[in-house]
Amino acid sequence: MSSVLRFLMCAPEHYDVDYVINPWMEGNIHKSSQQMAQEQWQGLYTIISKRAEVALVKPEKGWPDMVFTANAGLVLGDTVVLSRFFHKERQGEEPYFQAWFESQGYTVYTLPQDLPFEGAGDALLDREGRWLWAGYGFRSELDSHAYLAKWLDIEVLSLRLMDERFYHLDTCFCPLSGGYLLYYPPAFDAYSNRLIELRVPAEKRIAVAEPDAVNFACNAVNIHQTVILNQASDDLQKALNQAGFEVIETPLTEFLKAGGASKCLTLRVTEPVQVDIHAQASLETRLIRLEGHLLDSGLINRALDVIVEGGGSFQVVNFHLGEQRQSTSQAEVRVTAPSRDVMEELMAQLIDLGAIAPPQELCDNSLETVIQDGVAPDDFYVTTIYPTEVRVNCAWVRVQGQRMDGAIVVKQTPEGPVAECRLLRDLLKGDRVVVGVEGIRTVRKTESREQRGSSQEFSFMGAGVSSERRVELVVEQIAWELRRIRDQGGKVVVVAGPVVIHTGGGEHLAKLIREGYVQALLGGNAIAVHDMEQAMMGTSLGVDMKRGVSVRGGHRHHLKVINLVRRAGSIAAAVEKGWVSQGIMYECVKNNVPFALAGSIRDDGPLPDTEMDLIKCQREYSRLIQGADMILMLSSMLHSIGVGNMTPAGVKLVCVDINPAVVTKLADRGSVESVGVVTDVGLFLSLMVQQLNKLNRPYQQARPGQLVS
Repeated sequence: MSSVLRFLMCAPEHYDVDYVINPWMEGNIHKSSQQMAQEQWQGLYTIISKRAEVALVKPEKGWPDMVFTANAGLVLGDTVVLSRFFHKERQGEEPYFQAWFESQGYTVYTLPQDLPFEGAGDALLDREGRWLWAGYGFRSELDSHAYLAKWLDIEVLSLRLMDERFYHLDTCFCPLSGGYLLYYPPAFDAYSNRLIELRVPAEKRIAVAEPDAVNFACNAVNIHQTVILNQASDDLQKALNQAGFEVIETPLTEFLKAGGASKCLTLRVTEPVQVDIHAQASLETRLIRLEGHLLDSGLINRALDVIVEGGGSFQVVNFHLGEQRQSTSQAEVRVTAPSRDVMEELMAQLIDLGAIAPPQELCDNSLETVIQDGVAPDDFYVTTIYPTEVRVNCAWVRVQGQRMDGAIVVKQTPEGPVAECRLLRDLLKGDRVVVGVEGIRTVRKTESREQRGSSQEFSFMGAGVSSERRVELVVEQIAWELRRIRDQGGKVVVVAGPVVIHTGGGEHLAKLIREGYVQALLGGNAIAVHDMEQAMMGTSLGVDMKRGVSVRGGHRHHLKVINLVRRAGSIAAAVEKGWVSQGIMYECVKNNVPFALAGSIRDDGPLPDTEMDLIKCQREYSRLIQGADMILMLSSMLHSIGVGNMTPAGVKLVCVDINPAVVTKLADRGSVESVGVVTDVGLFLSLMVQQLNKLNRPYQQARPGQLVS
């Protein structure tokens, strides 16, 4: 190859905006002036030809975007990786560019047919020749970067593009001589910006503002200390001048209509090879397996969305579609990520969806030893609500005590290996903790189509948020479920806040407890105080609950109640003395329903039963929800979220609150057996009691929506 600096260009003989394949083309179909385009292209050609040699490739009719030669391929030394265009509107350019490169003596590499890569539009060499910046996200696929590293024998740094206006790397990123970089940071994700900052010192990063970015200031041609671009603001010109660059503006507005400017119109075909620079692949690749009703449940779509939205790429290696209605499907997917950190994030989310690595690939998960009580190793696996298994001695071992936001401790016992979920504060020096995401899987129940649509399942909830219009329907379903659980000797736990009392729901919750629908009550100091205030004085927060008016001196009532119970020594003692003769706490004591009250900094008194040691109360909450079939969360945001975090999947959750943000927070946990009901909790409890009163027949004979003769 010649040592003279050389660029490839293509005259705009057939240039026009004939179609829309990027946002800039929208509204510009056939609105480009052929004469103006010729004049602007000629202006750029003249500027470059005074500073370098320019070669021309013949324009071909029917391919208007051939003028953008930056997309012909990527050149390094005497090697070129030919482009594989993403859109069919440009794919016809490939053979013409390939013929030109071969005629010039280049060694031409071609990517697999379905692997998009758009040349020097998405791959830019560091001007010092140290590495290759490669973009992906819109036109080029991440998997192509491994081929670039292999064929060009150079380190490839992958940058993910996030703004569709900057669909190619060269629209928002321009390496300059001397190690400088001209770029638009908002066009990239956080990982890519961090990578840029690690490789390019702050004093050599020239970040452009949006007005310059949309004028394609980053789509510039750099020849030694000259920067040739469409337009630059005074501030940008000043910044480039201070860095030692001469700025030459040449109008290219006709080409902006198609989403290109000076860099897009040129391809640098003399790129020297640094003999001491060699390939270093930073890409991470994993193979995962998914199984279930992948299509109709949307599981395969969710998994692939997680990969792409998380900055990765995928290839479906194998897909077996179930042949019968009840058959499950299996898929093997190769996942590619730009770094190990990104891969770990992707795998954590995919594991949550039930993905696993093929068993033959891993015998044991990675373990690290705890060296300080209460502190996990840096890369510890964070647990979810879903039943989880880990690989130990080439076998899957179920994790005990499943809950959200814990670590997994693996230990050997005479009976065999044991894995258990532990909170960070409970870790002890010497514990062996699972790190990374390999050798972990979550166990998801594979439901048939009939089960997913059946009223026998809690699937009517669908992890959604029900509005007021559906309250009566939802109450009917929940009432039937409560009746079924009680009749089968199951367990229902109620998490309640003081709003239950304020909205008139206290008497209804008390009835549920009295009639055996509730097996444990969780709350704070306030619900117990206001429940007993209503029972003893007929007020809640000093408001007469029957008349709805404030009582003179009523603001002191709750303190008098606290004082009285403290004198008795406990809530149970106050009930036995006859001081508390009705209400929620009364029914708990009389019906031997255990309760736990968590204290907070705002509590008055507090009651003697209120546990002010938060950690002790968390443990008591956790103990009381063990074995629960359903948890009713009634207008108590913090207590509900806390309980949700310690509740494993498989427990039916109902969150009732007038604030949609609260119920959405609980629904976002991801459990398929949860629902948020946006309504007044007093109304909800009233409707619940009414519905239970209607259920005079056993649940086996009268399910919701069924007629009974």
